[in-house]
Amino acid sequence: MDFIGGEDIAMHDGDIVASTEPHSTTFQSIADISPASGHGDAFFDTQSGSGEKQSALALNGEGLKRETSLFDHTLTKGDAPRPAKFKSLPYSTAQTGLVYDVRMRFHVEPEQNEADIHPEDPRRIHAIFESFADAGLAWRQDSREPSNGFYMGRIDTRLVTKEEVCLVHTQDHWDWVQSLIKYPDGYLKHTGDRMDSIYLSRQTPYCAALSAGGAIEACRAVLLGKVKNVFAVIRPPGHHAEREEAKGFCFYDNVSIATKACQREFGEQCRKVLILDWDVHHGNGIQQANYDDPNVLYISLHVHLKGTFYPEKSYRDERGPYGDHIHCGNGAGLGRNVNIPWTKKGMGDADYIYAFQQVVMPIAHEFKPDLVIIAAGFDAAEGDMLGGCKVTPAGYAHMTHMLMSLAGGRVAVCLEGGYNLDSIARSATAVARTLMGEPPERLVNSSPTISGVNDIKLVLRQQSRFWSSLYPKDMSARLAGPLHGVRMHEIVRRWQAETLWDDYEMMPLSVLNKPLSEPFKNQVLATPNYTQARPLLVILHDPPEVIASPDPVTGKIELHNTWLTYVDWAAKQGFAVIDVNLPKHVADVNDGQQHEPNDATEFRIKEAALLLTYLFDNYVELSESTHVFLMGTNTGHGAIINFIKNNEERAEERITGAISFVEDVPLQSCKSATNDMLAAWYYNNSLVFVANDHNFWHSDLSKKPKKRFGKAERSDVDSMTDILIENKKAVQDFLLKSTADWTNPPPEDSDAMDTANVETTKARLPPVGNFAPSPRPQARTATHSPSIAPANSAFGKSLNNSAPKTPPRGTFAPPKSSKSPFR
Repeated sequence: MDFIGGEDIAMHDGDIVASTEPHSTTFQSIADISPASGHGDAFFDTQSGSGEKQSALALNGEGLKRETSLFDHTLTKGDAPRPAKFKSLPYSTAQTGLVYDVRMRFHVEPEQNEADIHPEDPRRIHAIFESFADAGLAWRQDSREPSNGFYMGRIDTRLVTKEEVCLVHTQDHWDWVQSLIKYPDGYLKHTGDRMDSIYLSRQTPYCAALSAGGAIEACRAVLLGKVKNVFAVIRPPGHHAEREEAKGFCFYDNVSIATKACQREFGEQCRKVLILDWDVHHGNGIQQANYDDPNVLYISLHVHLKGTFYPEKSYRDERGPYGDHIHCGNGAGLGRNVNIPWTKKGMGDADYIYAFQQVVMPIAHEFKPDLVIIAAGFDAAEGDMLGGCKVTPAGYAHMTHMLMSLAGGRVAVCLEGGYNLDSIARSATAVARTLMGEPPERLVNSSPTISGVNDIKLVLRQQSRFWSSLYPKDMSARLAGPLHGVRMHEIVRRWQAETLWDDYEMMPLSVLNKPLSEPFKNQVLATPNYTQARPLLVILHDPPEVIASPDPVTGKIELHNTWLTYVDWAAKQGFAVIDVNLPKHVADVNDGQQHEPNDATEFRIKEAALLLTYLFDNYVELSESTHVFLMGTNTGHGAIINFIKNNEERAEERITGAISFVEDVPLQSCKSATNDMLAAWYYNNSLVFVANDHNFWHSDLSKKPKKRFGKAERSDVDSMTDILIENKKAVQDFLLKSTADWTNPPPEDSDAMDTANVETTKARLPPVGNFAPSPRPQARTATHSPSIAPANSAFGKSLNNSAPKTPPRGTFAPPKSSKSPFR
């Protein structure tokens, strides 16, 4: 079946109706219907909300009217829904409903160009209907096979009324949509081009009214018991349409209008509605319409890319990220808005099923809806050019199957996005087969991605405050109370600092820079020989990974041991080391211990680059280091690149090598607008180890790597810990080869030292004020200023054998009775 053919694009009424409609009524083009022709009120009833006025374009039957009997319709015998065959099996022997009207295809671009067809192609709904018919799920007039009891029962659509639209949108929005019929195509094209991802035509008001009316009639058919469930193949889509704005191909918020209309008509029978939106884009319109409604649970799974994926950054009011996990509802509706935002593209079946198992189904069962509406966009399907995800027809079928366990099986599927005609046809058919009772096909992949798991855990931590069925519970409320808890990264760093002091006498370096002093307090440690003539390794790393087994109820974890392999190896080789920890969240002085998301990667890289510059200016440049190596993980990688590009000449002169480990941050390029040789220098003096599943390897850049990305090597593993372990030998060989011209001097014997020569052999000291005086007066010598610790006592061996080893005060208080400054 070819959905891509161009002969269908003109959409002459007679050609389309004959192939899809079970009658031969001749249709009048909506372009010829206008208020001036005397038919305006027939289409757009601006006064009555009863819906009794019918258009001159005869509908396929009279549809489901409020005043008609349950099965009083004029649909042909092969099309009409029938009551359940057996009373003992009412659900399994009832039909699945189908809403489809070819006239919704009249909404087209004013100037059509087959070489550049708009993604919201009118053929989308035709492709789905034809796929249903070819699969034997739906009956069409020209079918040679006799009618059977397995077809989907057709439900008539109708025009939505002004009163129904204004349950969600403003009257000004209604009036604006209706006014489009008055303008010529040239004006509409110009206006549409200036708006947000929509096109306009004189047929738009009619098609949008049919689409919203079809969503209402689909839900009504299920609630009236006419069908067990229903699939509404409607367009234009609706979930981006806001209270007073059309955007993202959408004019009316179809599913929200249907929700409000059914709640008003059916009362307690339809009091609680679950809207599950699996379109790849966030349904900002649905969220806005139901944000404070405690009886509407909105759950959206969408690509978010940390606030950079549409519709984010497209709002006229310039609001911040609207589809993140933090937006949970407002007022009485708090907890009734659940966003599951994917931070990466490429999510597949396993990620979506994991989200359903961990978040969607537990919340949905606890909510106990009376009706389930699926905002079914199929742009997360394999092959869609806008979504970039990999959900298969089987994946959609499994999600549908799980949702059918809710609300007594009362499920209404309303089409939203999806722009690859083949993908939406296959995916929609898989959903329809599941609605009709066929079990879903087997899933090929059942292992979610690391990124997907992290995203789900973030949502769980946020939503566990509102739903008793979600675990683990967030501990922030308890920590803010009488427990007065401390963030784990602070505890880990303090333990790390104490261990490094015990093993290598590493001491804290002061950061006397106002913007940096508080964020990086206690985060910079150095071996005592960092000023001496020896190789210096500066490591900028994210907080270490913690291997933990959380208690499923309390969220408590057991902290397991971790290690610093590279520091240990470098110290044993005689290298000096400066270890810099880059916290993912900087605790405020007045931190209330509430859960805080990690700071944005761009902000952390910028902050880390400023710190590296400070350390270079105040410590590295003042040392007598023979070689300087910069090593960074994730954020540290970005900081190193930024530093090199901002200090080109100094970097080329002073830095021996740059080593990076990249897991889940963008791979940075070292390219200069003023120095053509910088990229080549970086390539010759770098090692860059990149995770196996990093997006870089799926881009065109990886096919012909550029020197500006350094010597990028693809690891066989994905996590940072595994990358560090896998490439340890390569890094060690690189460091040894680069320092082959340096000989590690034997350690000095303090007993044999000539104290008279101290002044001639001491290392260069950092600026006055970076260190406080030593807390042990007896460790000083008379030849030094009392404001500066002497080189051999502060940074090396004590001149007085009886004086205990102790670091300068720096940013930590001096020890009271123990040798360690951290206890």
